Amino acid sequence: MTKYILKRILQAVLYLFVIVSVLFLLLGLAPREDQVLFAKPVIYLYPEEVTDVTVRLDYTGKLTCTYPAYKDGWTVTAAPDGTLTDASGQTYNYLYWEGEGTERYDFSRGFCVPGADTAAFLEDALAQLGLTRKEANEFIVYWLPRMEQSPYNLIAFQQEAYTDAAPLTVTPAPDSILRVFMAWQPLEAPVDIPAQTLPAFDRHGFALVEWGGAEVQ
Repeated sequence: MTKYILKRILQAVLYLFVIVSVLFLLLGLAPREDQVLFAKPVIYLYPEEVTDVTVRLDYTGKLTCTYPAYKDGWTVTAAPDGTLTDASGQTYNYLYWEGEGTERYDFSRGFCVPGADTAAFLEDALAQLGLTRKEANEFIVYWLPRMEQSPYNLIAFQQEAYTDAAPLTVTPAPDSILRVFMAWQPLEAPVDIPAQTLPAFDRHGFALVEWGGAEVQ
């Protein structure tokens, strides 16, 4: 009798689990392991003279936030110091966007960094990649509060995985383009990973610079 009751209880629990799972799927609440948030990509424009510039983003995922508002692209007047002005006269330091996608990142090479050493690591890595001190400072201020709390961080700067998912069309075309995108994962313990080579950037002429990142759980 006891075994029969136990069996019925287990069946009831199983049925309840199935029902809850179906409801989560129907309501769109089920967690998606392949869904990634692109957190705060920002785009700087540095023409050699004041220039009207249009930037179009062909993102494969869903845009969740943009500033200034992205309609059929961004159209701004860019100054050599990076100041951007829209048609209404409002000024911006950069173009901002955020989105949700299903991209997979390459962690075959990268860096395992203690959380307490994150600031120093990013200062060095971003300088190697070609960000100015101002650009690197804005990157670090955004990411450091999240990363320094982790015992360790697995970090890999992405190239094709990011640019293939978020291609840009810029008119007029920049002479040099730097798109820095960091995928990172908080860790409880260190892991061994081959070090990633960080390419240098030749900033010349009309330069477009972008940085962004995503935390991978």
